[in-house]
Amino acid sequence: MPRPRRICIEEATYHVFSRCIDRRNLMLNDSYKEIMLNTIEKTQEKYVFELVFYQILDNHIHLVIKTCKGEATISRIMQYIKARFAENYNRKNGRTGPFWNERFGDVIVESQPNPVFYLMWLLWYLAYNAVRKAKVDDPREYLYGSINYYLDGTYKGKLKISIHRYFMGLGNRCTDRLEKFITFEEMYRKRLWMSV
Repeated sequence: MPRPRRICIEEATYHVFSRCIDRRNLMLNDSYKEIMLNTIEKTQEKYVFELVFYQILDNHIHLVIKTCKGEATISRIMQYIKARFAENYNRKNGRTGPFWNERFGDVIVESQPNPVFYLMWLLWYLAYNAVRKAKVDDPREYLYGSINYYLDGTYKGKLKISIHRYFMGLGNRCTDRLEKFITFEEMYRKRLWMSV
């Protein structure tokens, strides 16, 4: 049976994710996470899109990307990221063959029943990945995620992040937006600890 055709929409916000082959921890070493950051940075130089969020883990990545009118599709962007990273990884390790487990998965944020709630919850879910994997105690401490761009308007990281309009719509002032955003973290933490 042929795989379903990817839905590519201009000006849509995609949550995209991809796992390493056999779900192995191929990015366990931080130097590989740095290569991924460099790869994403090069992709930002090559294509026009908005990087809303990223979370790089030992065996998979999550990106939130908003495509732009008349510019590269989500397929083109992700194909470039995955191919360039695999090339660099294989070259560095003297290996051949696939790096990624399967084609990337995606969810279009705007197609969800409550897109604003979905995105705010998603950002905290992604940020807490590092906590669930026992990498850090607080997602703010994780070096390969982008939650701090949302929590501190002066935060300067390696990549250019475009703060999503749904976040900006949480309030007119920075303090109002942050206060509402933190309530999503509190809800997420409650649910996370209840499930343990």
